[in-house]
Amino acid sequence: MGRYTFTLPDIGEGIAEAEIVAWHVKVGDTIKEDDRVADMMTDKATVEMESPVSGTVIEVAGEAGDVIAIGSPLVVIEVEGAGNDTASPGAAPAPKAAPVEQRIAAENPDASDVDRVEAAVSNGPPRPAEKPAPVAKAEPQAAEPQREHARVLASPAVRQRARDLGIDLADVRPAEDGRVRHGDLDAFLSYNAGGGFAVSGRKAVDEQVRVIGLRRRIAENMAASKRNIPHFAYVEEFDVTALEETRAQLNAGRGDRPKLTMLPFLIAAICKLVPKYPMLNAHYDDEAGVVTRYGAVHLGIAAQTPAGLMVPVIRNAQDHNLWQLAAEITRLANAARDGSAKSAELSGSTLTVTSLGPMGGVATTPVINRPEVAIIGPNRIVERPMFVRDASGTERVEKCKLMNISMSCDHRVVDGWDAASFAQDLKKLIEAPALILAG
Repeated sequence: MGRYTFTLPDIGEGIAEAEIVAWHVKVGDTIKEDDRVADMMTDKATVEMESPVSGTVIEVAGEAGDVIAIGSPLVVIEVEGAGNDTASPGAAPAPKAAPVEQRIAAENPDASDVDRVEAAVSNGPPRPAEKPAPVAKAEPQAAEPQREHARVLASPAVRQRARDLGIDLADVRPAEDGRVRHGDLDAFLSYNAGGGFAVSGRKAVDEQVRVIGLRRRIAENMAASKRNIPHFAYVEEFDVTALEETRAQLNAGRGDRPKLTMLPFLIAAICKLVPKYPMLNAHYDDEAGVVTRYGAVHLGIAAQTPAGLMVPVIRNAQDHNLWQLAAEITRLANAARDGSAKSAELSGSTLTVTSLGPMGGVATTPVINRPEVAIIGPNRIVERPMFVRDASGTERVEKCKLMNISMSCDHRVVDGWDAASFAQDLKKLIEAPALILAG
């Protein structure tokens, strides 16, 4: 018998280390060639590591959340023959890693949930700072049983949160329209923790959850963005009554084309204004002291997924019409949600739009997606009476649909005057949607 040390290969993305996201083997397991042993997360994607040999696992490198260097031992396998000792003439070469889809539990939301995938801000991948973990023997761990809950109306994010909390959605009583929302989960937790009757018979317990993988990258990049970028926010109110009427008319005759939400109109308007405000469509390299202003708009769409917040990117958004934008938003949101998004589709944005959809609130202060210098967030549409002046100068009260749009900008690159001027020009386009459609 011999020992085969499977080292973490060069994944080909110019990275020096990767994080262990999940183990698929443990010490004592018998595996075959090409069996999956671990999922590793780089700065750009999750990759699957497959065993190059058959044998018995005798050592693994650390635990989920540990970061190891390229070339460091990942798994040690007992094999028939001499293994891959340097003295062994027939040592097998380390395989190249192959990108794989992130495995996320399948959800069955209704059609309205596709629009609600327009979600909160996410930032690009941070740089892990941990030192490589030494190879150590690991004890076998029993797999945690997963409890199936009844299928009820809820968004993927609510389902994932319920799973994380160990809550059966069938036990939660929705506050309205039969759909379980985050507020319903909060009420359920508060009621049970306060001594109320727990329908499921479970009591609220404290839980420690290790922050690893995508969740850690989000946390680190958010902290780096707030620590390094002097944010300032600007909020303006928009009358979207005419835009909503235009959207309804276009959707009524859309045929087999995708449904238009607010986002395609907003993105098209932003792209029209970028040539006038190039300082917003830019990256700031604070180490080199260089601002790069981009001619093309690679528009990031912050999306909530069961795995966490991601930012899929619409390449050359300025070249897309409304229908093409709607199709690309849906495609990228679905790809991010089911884990099929490619690495290139999750990086390289030059400006980001973030939306919480119907939960958008009155105003937000989104965190900039570093190294970008601006992020734009539409908020919830509300109906309110407004004074409207007609062509003759007569004022009357009308019911209008109003929406705030929030911006966060990097004050090192974008002045307050620039942000305010951009917002006022954006307001003109949004409130007269024909100008968006005009060439």
